[in-house]
Amino acid sequence: MKILVLNCGSSSLKYQLFDMPKEMVTAKGLVERIGIEGSRIKHTKVGSNAVVKDVDIANHKVALKYVVDLLLDENNGVLENLSELAAAGHRVVHGGEKFASSVVIDVEVIEAIEECVPLAPLHNPANLMGIRAMKELLPDLPQIAVFDTAFHQTMPPKAYIYGLPYRYYTTYKGRRYGFHGTSHYYVAYRAAQLLEKPIEDLKIVTCHLGNGSSITAVDGGVSIGTSLGFGTVPGVIMGTRSGNVDPTLILHIMEQEGLNPAQMSHVLHKESGFWGLTGISSDLRDIEEAMEKGNERATLVVEILAYGIAKFIGAYTAAMKGLDAIVFTAGIGENSALIRNKVCDYLGFLGVHCDPGKNDEMTGGKEGDISKDDSSVKVLVVPTNEELVIAKDTYQLVSQS
Repeated sequence: MKILVLNCGSSSLKYQLFDMPKEMVTAKGLVERIGIEGSRIKHTKVGSNAVVKDVDIANHKVALKYVVDLLLDENNGVLENLSELAAAGHRVVHGGEKFASSVVIDVEVIEAIEECVPLAPLHNPANLMGIRAMKELLPDLPQIAVFDTAFHQTMPPKAYIYGLPYRYYTTYKGRRYGFHGTSHYYVAYRAAQLLEKPIEDLKIVTCHLGNGSSITAVDGGVSIGTSLGFGTVPGVIMGTRSGNVDPTLILHIMEQEGLNPAQMSHVLHKESGFWGLTGISSDLRDIEEAMEKGNERATLVVEILAYGIAKFIGAYTAAMKGLDAIVFTAGIGENSALIRNKVCDYLGFLGVHCDPGKNDEMTGGKEGDISKDDSSVKVLVVPTNEELVIAKDTYQLVSQS
């Protein structure tokens, strides 16, 4: 069964074609600058060289038409005809409280995703554009929505309710939602496989660390707490996002500099984090390089990040009343031996002991255990695979229909 996985941004479209249940990627690509001058598509048939085309792409429907044509192409395609395509699985960022699992898309689901637009104004509209474009292009093709927020719907109220007047929750749905759910789900369950233990018996902290980061407590296979909240600013410092900040300071800065909410939001989302603290880069690789050259603020960023991650792991160990494994994933989590080592150094009192040799070797998409033999808590690096989660959920739902 061939499943097309789509991740639509406002001006981009990422795609992968899976052969299920083999879980094999047969083609993948990226359409960039949709509706903008200089648009292009990069398509790769697995086992062949990438094909890059500079073409005018006015909207997502045109983008998807190019994708379908390339999948059917005599030289670069992997489909003989469209009847081979069984379904399309869409990444949808926000499902609010309505969706705790993936669903077949129908009119009611589209309306519910639209209702969540105020909760994710930058993402849900783009996700909807992809869904509608696919519906226009291939109206009979089943479509599945897989939500970033769904995995965290198992959090108890004590973990997601903020200490604000309760009417803000009932009126505006102001609560902790959490994100990166497909990633946390994938790496937690993959960790259980690597440890050869039932996920139901494990207490795991998953650390999705990249330009955007979140840390999640996974107790018995379900999320009971996560560092991102109503939006994507809280938690640890990130590439350009601030992480946790005292709201009183935010109000003080707004008053002192005459900033309106939109301007302050820009500061928190785009001018803070690694970039805001160093003025060097939002990429941790550049920060680590500057640190090696003696840059004090780059060193400070590394220390703040490791300290913040360790604090969340400690807090979630208390919340779960135990800890069996820590999992690092995403760009920083998979590739920064420095951050992993510094985090583990804080946690020796919990029985966390990282093997320096194993840790240094675990980069570039490698998967495995980096803990010492005497570590009572396993430390794992697991490359994330959110697209596979979408493909598997899509395959399961289509198979049931």
